[in-house]
Amino acid sequence: MINLSSKSLPWNRFNNFITPDIDRFTVLKNILEETGLKYKVITISGNRHFFISPPQGEAPKSTNGIIHEPKKKQTILVAHYDRVSGSQGANDNSTAVFLLIETALKLLKNNIQNWYIIFTDKEELTSGEGIKNQGAYTLAAGLISAGLEHARVYNFDACGRGDTLIISTSAEHLVKNENSERINKFRTSIKDLQEYALEKAKHLGIGKVMLAPTPFSDDAGFLHAGLAAQTITVLPSNESSKLISMLRRDPAFAHVLVNQKSRNAGSQLLIPETWQILNTAKDSVSRLTPENFYIVLRFAESLCKG
Repeated sequence: MINLSSKSLPWNRFNNFITPDIDRFTVLKNILEETGLKYKVITISGNRHFFISPPQGEAPKSTNGIIHEPKKKQTILVAHYDRVSGSQGANDNSTAVFLLIETALKLLKNNIQNWYIIFTDKEELTSGEGIKNQGAYTLAAGLISAGLEHARVYNFDACGRGDTLIISTSAEHLVKNENSERINKFRTSIKDLQEYALEKAKHLGIGKVMLAPTPFSDDAGFLHAGLAAQTITVLPSNESSKLISMLRRDPAFAHVLVNQKSRNAGSQLLIPETWQILNTAKDSVSRLTPENFYIVLRFAESLCKG
């Protein structure tokens, strides 16, 4: 079990990371240096992304924001490190960042290769901004140009509250009425990512797993840039059960989950509480369930083992 009051890295820096008005970029940079993880900061369109790679692997290079990487199969785990003002961002998305740092340390200990972990900047959008303003959009374009369009990309978001692993189906929902060669290839890629994730969860004996639409995350920017990315999140079992029941009664509710602009006061109340409190002052450390963090930690590590 992970203890948020632990004296060991990285968790001894968690409370500092969620402090109001803290420079999260600098705190995260210091944590990575303290852990000894091999990382590089790549700036694309003004957004600063952290790339962590195995010591034996070649760290990504960039020229004017363009990423250069040999064409080889990789698993890429992603989590955004920014948050909205006025929120601790404990679940959105501090916990996932720390779990992926812990994952990187475990992968190194077990000498697992061919993976990247990327902490993205600018996932949260402000009023008037669109998907192309998201850091993941230009990042995805860089990954594609580097020959990583066929990498297994898993995006971890809001993974700190609950015991049920949610494998998002939002990407398919967004393109369900589109039909082109590009979209069909995208559907195939997403299906492959989902099947791989389900296979890993089954192998680990994770009993509480479900496919369901979720609020968009970095996968939105990746999608619009043409890169398939599978979002992974977590919900408490009572909330996930209610969500499944709601979707069975009203399949159109998926549109409400995926498209925030389609929500009204009534539909907002039907959304799982864990997702309602994202980007609010209620997203605090007191809402986390650290006794369940091991589920995501084991799952993330397994995705990289091939």
